[in-house]
Amino acid sequence: MKQIVILISGRGSNMQAIVEAKISGAQVAAVISNRPNAAGLAWAAAQGIPTIALDHKQYASREDFDVALQAAIDGFSPDLVVLAGFMRILTPAFTRQYEGRMLNIHPSLLPAFPGLQTHQRALEAGCKLAGCTVHFVTAELDHGPIAAQAAVPVLDDDTPDSLAARVIVEEHLLYPTIVRAFVEGRLQIDGLRVHVQD
Repeated sequence: MKQIVILISGRGSNMQAIVEAKISGAQVAAVISNRPNAAGLAWAAAQGIPTIALDHKQYASREDFDVALQAAIDGFSPDLVVLAGFMRILTPAFTRQYEGRMLNIHPSLLPAFPGLQTHQRALEAGCKLAGCTVHFVTAELDHGPIAAQAAVPVLDDDTPDSLAARVIVEEHLLYPTIVRAFVEGRLQIDGLRVHVQD
């Protein structure tokens, strides 16, 4: 049984999608948030999943927080760490610890528009397609080997909110699919490319 730890900062809708996918051979061992009032913690607890709140504001430095976060994660001996709307820039030492076994989902077609305000930036750039990317996490923000992407058309009357609403539908389908592929051993990292075996 593969153990998964999911990190969130808010409502954790992608976390919910992964839990509700009931991936065979996997167990969500814990949900951890850097925000004690994150709505996703209450949802996870209601499903019987252990939860931990680590308030990043209580730590003197990013490095101190990451050390505490790593200790909390490692208490569950995870095979996979899943970032699901976890709004923290992680230190290189932390990302090295989970190299090849930490996934993130980002609401753009990377390498375009890393960081924040992705939908606004896509509209301003005149993009005809937007979407989301699941990738393995490296020390460089919103980079790392891409496991999968899903695209949606950008409509003439789109706003950042309307575009985000369509992209998140795809996120909730794509992320559990890639987590399932990881659990089943069907992801092979080759440099910056990821091969997904059938």
